Amino acid sequence: MSIINQTPRAALPAREVEAPTYVFESGADACNHVAQQIASIVRDRNSLGQNATLGLVAGSSPIGVYQELVRLHEENSLDFYRTSLFIVNEYYGLDKDRLQSMRRWLMDNFVMKMNIPLENVHFFDATLPLEQIEASCRQYENEIVAAGGFDVLLLGVSTNGAVGFNEPYTSRTSRTRLVQLDPETRLNAASLFFSESNVPTHGVTLGFGTMMEARKIVVLAFGDAKAEVVHRALEEPVSKAIPAGWLREHRDVSFILDKSAASKLQDVATPWLTRPVEWTDNMIKRAVLWLCEKTNKALLKLTDSDFRAHGLHSLLRQAGPAPEVSARVFSWMTSTIAQHPCGLDRKKILVFSPHPDDDVISMGGTMIRLVDDGHEVHVAYMTSGNIAVNDHDAYRMADLFEEINRQFDGNEEVAKQMEEKIQTPLRNKKPGDRDSEEVLSVKRLIRWSEARSAAKVCGIPEEHVHFLNLPFYSTGAVEKLPPTETDHLLVRNLIDEIKPDEIFIANDLSDPHGTHRVCALIAFAVLHQMKNEGEHVPEVLLYRGAWEEWPLDQIQLAVPLFPRDSEKKREAIFRHASQKDGALFLGDDAREFWQRAEERNMETAEAYNRIGLPEFYAMEAFVRWDGTYVV
Repeated sequence: MSIINQTPRAALPAREVEAPTYVFESGADACNHVAQQIASIVRDRNSLGQNATLGLVAGSSPIGVYQELVRLHEENSLDFYRTSLFIVNEYYGLDKDRLQSMRRWLMDNFVMKMNIPLENVHFFDATLPLEQIEASCRQYENEIVAAGGFDVLLLGVSTNGAVGFNEPYTSRTSRTRLVQLDPETRLNAASLFFSESNVPTHGVTLGFGTMMEARKIVVLAFGDAKAEVVHRALEEPVSKAIPAGWLREHRDVSFILDKSAASKLQDVATPWLTRPVEWTDNMIKRAVLWLCEKTNKALLKLTDSDFRAHGLHSLLRQAGPAPEVSARVFSWMTSTIAQHPCGLDRKKILVFSPHPDDDVISMGGTMIRLVDDGHEVHVAYMTSGNIAVNDHDAYRMADLFEEINRQFDGNEEVAKQMEEKIQTPLRNKKPGDRDSEEVLSVKRLIRWSEARSAAKVCGIPEEHVHFLNLPFYSTGAVEKLPPTETDHLLVRNLIDEIKPDEIFIANDLSDPHGTHRVCALIAFAVLHQMKNEGEHVPEVLLYRGAWEEWPLDQIQLAVPLFPRDSEKKREAIFRHASQKDGALFLGDDAREFWQRAEERNMETAEAYNRIGLPEFYAMEAFVRWDGTYVV
């Protein structure tokens, strides 16, 4: 039975889950909660003159925990001088100073910002010869015992159910050791190494038996991409296929989720089957659309018997009979269809695109329709997207610049500079290394030219295409800087300059390297500030990126696309040539972005068709922003 979380902005708990499970409105709220738990343990140990011992993971899930602990240290004098830290896992063969090293990540994001004595910080030596690894792992476990054992072990869950590098079908009694990485683990890490081929094949990890000896375990899982594995780990029978499920058996474990990661848990997905619910309009819509899916029937074909056979007796009693309930939902869903998404009166429209292709991939058809309807459409590319350009594209472009200078200007000096500043560094670059500033500039220009060309296909003139190049992105690596006032000011200045009537923002939870989430938070913070200052805030519509679509019950605006719209959208996507044929950040979906976009749009149209609404060729879907920061 899960424990109800009473902290602010916490969602309803997953009551039917055996292990204590806390579902928060956002990952930020969840991380703050966990940080407070860790801080409390550290303070208790300090008050007794004892050491606290923590086992920590690196990565995007726990970053919010570490940021809050750093804040507590700086502002509330949280003292980590007596604390000992142990890292959970590391890639084997990776030098400790490489960008992808988990040791370096934890040092940069946490250790060096705290007052932890370096002799209390323990990492794997992942560069030892193979014959020395086993002894090193035994020594690591001895150091954990000498430190008193883990007071708290902070873990994440991979999409394949792995915990640390304890991959599917590992032994539940395993100890700290060298392991071969699962193909899905390596694929998930591909963006960090700029190619799956660069990801190490082995890693060193705490064993499952070692983990289960911790006095307290906290497991983090955030985002849509984790929803399926969370469901399997918490609600299916414990299995070697999903090692994370074994953690349910620990004496003091808690699973900390955001709403997206919890979305497939029964109490979140179908709460009416587990407990009494308040039948609000939104809950009615969710339940009736779910019933359409379960019965394979259109809305207006549902009967009272269908409702009763699937546990919806209380809905019938409150809002029935079936024809009336179904007709209400039919009317709601019909009202979402908008062939003229912003009306026909001329308006100024501003589309924020995290990278220089998210606009056309996610809402290119809608942009085409808006231009056709006579609106003034602007696009703002929030980041340069330069780290997503392959080296061979940059090399080819530098080669082209060099030859143009030779043929048109006869300028051998410029050609020589191209060779020294662009081509030579690319030839000498090791897999996963950060690019030089000159190479990054060439890659930025590639994305710049592609975005301008794609916008032109949609009918958007060059003077309405804006490149913000937000500083938080400009690291040359997958890991980004925290956003600053400068990032917010650039967004605010553009809104003040254009004065749009409507704004579109990407709200994609499954972006594998988090840029979409950061860009959305920056835009929401600016709009919230405008509201507090008494300024007019335009209507805001949210779109999803290449990885996920809005659930049918959440869609508030659906824009039908005709075949010509889809063909033109495809042409715009094709203008992003550097993102075709082996783009760097495709995630675990092998389809190219244009294929994902077309199939997703057609699936959305088919979903409308299945519930008995008009059948369209394709549809793009949107949700209206409710004024919160949650993404």
